[in-house]
Amino acid sequence: MYPILFEIGPIVVNSFGAMVAIAFLIANYLFTHELRRKQLPNADAVASTVTLLALGGGILGAKLFHLAENYRDMMADPAGQIFSGAGLTFYGGLLVAIAAIVYYARRKNIQFLVLADAAAPALILAYGIGRIGCQLAGDGDYGIPTDLPWGMAYPNGLVPTNEIVHPAPVYETLASVVAFLMLWLLRKKYSRIGDIFGLYLILAGIERLLVEFIRINPLYFGLSQAQWISIAMIIFGAWLFNRPGRK
Repeated sequence: MYPILFEIGPIVVNSFGAMVAIAFLIANYLFTHELRRKQLPNADAVASTVTLLALGGGILGAKLFHLAENYRDMMADPAGQIFSGAGLTFYGGLLVAIAAIVYYARRKNIQFLVLADAAAPALILAYGIGRIGCQLAGDGDYGIPTDLPWGMAYPNGLVPTNEIVHPAPVYETLASVVAFLMLWLLRKKYSRIGDIFGLYLILAGIERLLVEFIRINPLYFGLSQAQWISIAMIIFGAWLFNRPGRK
């Protein structure tokens, strides 16, 4: 694993941060492209603002939800957990980012679902690129032990293990690329407002629901926090995609 990509004097470039930066640059490019295609006024400025809100809200929410999910570790070492480079819960970031963007959309009198549809393909691809960062950093997102030939150990990761485990971040990256291609190819076919975002919620929910079965996370009534949120996403996405009326 390569938690640190390279160092230039006192400047340290870590792999997770680099992948997050690449993910948001690519996401911003695709998001801007879609807003222009939809002929949204001030598309470039709107895309840049929404991307920054997603970045800031996403990182803050991801950290807060991780601390809440792992409150025992948090209470045992508050400073270490808060300032650790490891430990981010994607759904926490998604929910906080959505809340920030909804507020922005209302202030600017823009339909949130117009922004959500345009962002959906970029969002799932950015998630997959971010998981490359998790894989390189070995930040604990790997899965349970396995004897499959592609199992991996993470002895030099931020959360090291010498056991051969499922490389869950790799699975998520591959699934995200497939979901991105589906959304990108379908985005013109399903032009009703909210449809593409609904499909995103379904695909992202299914992906995370399944991968959680091979990850080690606290369970609540038999499922992890991420799985319960995934189920809610799938249900809401299915309703959004199949809702009657409203063009």
